[in-house]
Amino acid sequence: MQQPNKLTPFFENLNFERDDNTMVINFGPQHPSAHGQLRLVLELDGEQVVKAYPDIGYLHRGIEKMAENMTYNEFLPTTDRLDYIASTSNNYAYALAVEKLLGIEAPRRAQVIRTMLLEINRVISHLFFIATHALDVGAMSVFLYAFREREFAMDLMEDYCGARLTHSSVRIGGVPLDLPNEWINKMIAFCDKVDYEVEHTYNALLQENRIWKMRLEDVGVISAEDALSWGCTGPMLRGSGVNWDIRKEEPYELYGELDFDIPTSDRCDSYGRYRLYMEEMNQSTRILRQLVPMYKESEPQLMAHAPQYISAPKEEIMTQNYALMQHFVLVTQGMRPPKGEVYVPTESPKGELGFYIKSEGEPYAYRLKCRAPSFFHTGLLQKLLVGTYIADVVTIIGTTNIVFGEVDR
Repeated sequence: MQQPNKLTPFFENLNFERDDNTMVINFGPQHPSAHGQLRLVLELDGEQVVKAYPDIGYLHRGIEKMAENMTYNEFLPTTDRLDYIASTSNNYAYALAVEKLLGIEAPRRAQVIRTMLLEINRVISHLFFIATHALDVGAMSVFLYAFREREFAMDLMEDYCGARLTHSSVRIGGVPLDLPNEWINKMIAFCDKVDYEVEHTYNALLQENRIWKMRLEDVGVISAEDALSWGCTGPMLRGSGVNWDIRKEEPYELYGELDFDIPTSDRCDSYGRYRLYMEEMNQSTRILRQLVPMYKESEPQLMAHAPQYISAPKEEIMTQNYALMQHFVLVTQGMRPPKGEVYVPTESPKGELGFYIKSEGEPYAYRLKCRAPSFFHTGLLQKLLVGTYIADVVTIIGTTNIVFGEVDR
């Protein structure tokens, strides 16, 4: 008896009713331009995409379910593994959600340091984007230059927290460390370097490059209506002319006190989004420079004072018996937030990154849900790719800037 084909039900669900002159191909999940474990099932008519089906789940690790079986502090390093290109943005979004649940606020200096780390991570993520996007399209030199600047930014992160990729540089209630000596001067030099290279290297190589413009202009066009309908956020939404940035609309940390612009583009295509990323790096360095005097004026307190949730400073733990006992309980049993639920959105480099937490007063979250931008931008591909050519598929995947750590949660 002949064995049934196990793939048949899967393709029947895709509803690919093919004519004789079309074919179905798999793009990924091992394709280097898939930016992670993305499998695209494409139906082609010649070289034109007729249907596209993004098939996810090849990187699934159950991170949200892990959060429900770990104490709040235990789970924080796991958030690094979501958007691992800018892990501090995940650390911070989760920590901020827990802080809202607890009803506490980080001290002023901790807020300054957090904002610095968030903007450095934004630059790191954007440099990675332009490097890999340019490499996908065929611009090898830009890849090398962008990774050079990214190394300088990762040096800053390593000087602060000791890690280069998965940082765990934020704590619930504040930050673990003050800035090292000379760190501020290195950061200012890095800002000068980024501003110069964006203008004189990346834009000089790409902005008027006729091959680059041919590959990006009028490719991956998303109208403002479609961008809103599909839940796009971040550069994908602002690239369609919608002026929306959570740092401005619902300010957190120190963003309400800072002077910066939100770049938008009404081109709605891949070229407009590339220009957006370049301008956003300039705005990040602008923010970082404004934070320097705020840091110098702040009091050197790094963690919130909330004994029932946050361990006392090390000096108190080593000298006061009650502080030591309290620290022991928090480490072994975990904090117990009040009953309630909270959703806190933040503006990660890729868009709206938010955490929903439901607490039943236990040391573990009853339910945790992560709202990650890459998930929505991956779903958009089933509409965005239809009508394009197979050579444009790589360009469009690159311009969505998806990372599968936060898709397969």
